[in-house]
Amino acid sequence: MSLQVSDLRVHYRTLKGDVRALDGVSFDLADGEILGLVGESGCGKSTLGKALIRMDGRMHRTGGTVVLDGEELPIDDDRRMNDFRFRRVSLIPQYAMSALNPTRKIRKLVAELLRARGATVDPAALESRMAHVGLPPEVLDRYPIELSGGMRQRMVMVISTLLDPSLLIADEVTSALDVSTQKAVARALLGFRDSGYVTSMIFITHDLALTHHIADTIMVMYAGRLAEKAPADVIVKAPRHPYTRLLLDSLPEVGVRYADRRLDGIAGSPPSLLDPHPGCRFRDRCPLAGEECAEDPPVTELAPDHLVACWKA
Repeated sequence: MSLQVSDLRVHYRTLKGDVRALDGVSFDLADGEILGLVGESGCGKSTLGKALIRMDGRMHRTGGTVVLDGEELPIDDDRRMNDFRFRRVSLIPQYAMSALNPTRKIRKLVAELLRARGATVDPAALESRMAHVGLPPEVLDRYPIELSGGMRQRMVMVISTLLDPSLLIADEVTSALDVSTQKAVARALLGFRDSGYVTSMIFITHDLALTHHIADTIMVMYAGRLAEKAPADVIVKAPRHPYTRLLLDSLPEVGVRYADRRLDGIAGSPPSLLDPHPGCRFRDRCPLAGEECAEDPPVTELAPDHLVACWKA
């Protein structure tokens, strides 16, 4: 296994108390696997991605372990995590412009980043990787502001993978892009895996349809916990958790008119993670909820690689 996350618990400290953003999440990620991580805003998916690379100082781990290639990551220690960032685990942030220094041309920016990691620029390798995502060499002599949003996103993808990390975390990298650019970025991410630039990948998104095309496995999260995890085709065609089914039912279908099939959202709102109620966190919105849902549902393997946390599954 490339990545093993066991009972990970991460809180945000606020004046009102601790927000339990991750509350006992466990999963494995194999070498060569792309995991799609989906769920509503606030479900904990971006927190999970940032926790694996320690990119937010407000986070406080209260339990659990993260093991990458047999070595536990020191996600509590920002200084020690510097030895792992970019080389072992790397992140493509949601907003590319926030990751690029606007006062530096791309070539100088890349050189400074690699120098800080004790590495040097191989011009041929850099240009080859840029060509892989459809960027010409002339981009290196431009400022970030001179690039389109899609070009900036692809340049950040190149920079994030220059040291061939074992794990790449792509956090909402397509959310601010048009549909055609989304497809290009998705193809580039698949190409990074297939070319060996990265070993495994976590693709964080709201877009279930796009996730289905890029991911081998999909994990659905709700209110800081795992709801369902299965191969991508199984999640889309045969989901077992009520929340996953409702997510899929809320998506439009190509060629189906609104008059023929009305789109319905999920009634209600996710629970507050300051003091979540005991039991299944989806029960107040779940059409199948019963008395047993007042207790926490165990994560059960219904079939090989198909995990569900639901009493009704």
